[in-house]
Amino acid sequence: MRRRIAFAGTVVVLSVAACSPADSPDAITLLVHDSFAEAVTDDTFAAFTDETGITVVVLAAGDAGAMVNQAILAKGNPFADVLFGIDDTFLSRALDEGIFQTYRSGESANVFPEFVDTRHRVTPIDYGDVCINYDKEWFESTKLALPDSLDELRANLYASHLTVQHPATSSPGLAFMLATIAEFGEDGWLRFWAGLRDGGVNVTADWTSAYYGNFTPHDGESSMVVSYATSPPAEVIFAAEPTDEPPTGVIEAGCYRQVEYAAVLAGTDHPEAAGQLIDFMLSVRFQETIPSNWFVYPVNRNAEVPAVFRAHSLTPASPARLSATYIADNRDRWIDEWIQVMEG
Repeated sequence: MRRRIAFAGTVVVLSVAACSPADSPDAITLLVHDSFAEAVTDDTFAAFTDETGITVVVLAAGDAGAMVNQAILAKGNPFADVLFGIDDTFLSRALDEGIFQTYRSGESANVFPEFVDTRHRVTPIDYGDVCINYDKEWFESTKLALPDSLDELRANLYASHLTVQHPATSSPGLAFMLATIAEFGEDGWLRFWAGLRDGGVNVTADWTSAYYGNFTPHDGESSMVVSYATSPPAEVIFAAEPTDEPPTGVIEAGCYRQVEYAAVLAGTDHPEAAGQLIDFMLSVRFQETIPSNWFVYPVNRNAEVPAVFRAHSLTPASPARLSATYIADNRDRWIDEWIQVMEG
């Protein structure tokens, strides 16, 4: 989906196919995925424009994969100055293509060190955890204990009440598949999925249909769904009736951490301004807007997180992560193998 916000003050959100980057050095272009663009408002980059005199033009390029493909096709002659929203699932491909130029932000010292690219090819901006969410009321009424491990999910009692997303069409679906590979390894992850299949797991194409179509708090039939650790605070924030308690909780087993990065596109005519924008996106001022707008967390350790997130979002102690290179080398094969087990 592409959302168009026509002339929203200092920010314009356009389709990639509909425009070219601004010619004026007073404007720079930020290439993003749709999920980021949909939350852009008049205020998102207003402070940056006030401080620098530079207008930010935001280009929405589809999902993260489509965004990276667009940037690769324009390699050496980019139609944007900065790319934001690439994560580990596509990072290695972009790095191999050489579409970024190195940039070390002055704000990097304030970033959690585990997220920093020591070669400064990309700059971390936010992170979040894909986790299984559960319906509190359903588990309380059935007296069923929450699963303590991914392995327990194979039992029919759990599997038949779980909805996951297809890893070829859904970012959280792909992240959950990666979590199972991290947990069970190459020798065991497909057996895990065969167990889920035999136990009656439900599969949807995307997060929206899984969460709002299948999840019991939204009148579905699955008491568990692959979603995000920040979904419970979102339930509080967007509740039809004011509430201090979300109807959902988070299961720590099977969480997978996603980190999103920004980078200066090689060949930009405005590398200095591009660096300034990345600095701004790492500043406490911008970082503190991230949770409420995009429901992920700031990477700047000096940025405060809203109380509703601290109260209702789980921070897993040891979320799974796989290296970008390992994912790039195996992602397509893993998805094909998943399809063969689940659909073959």
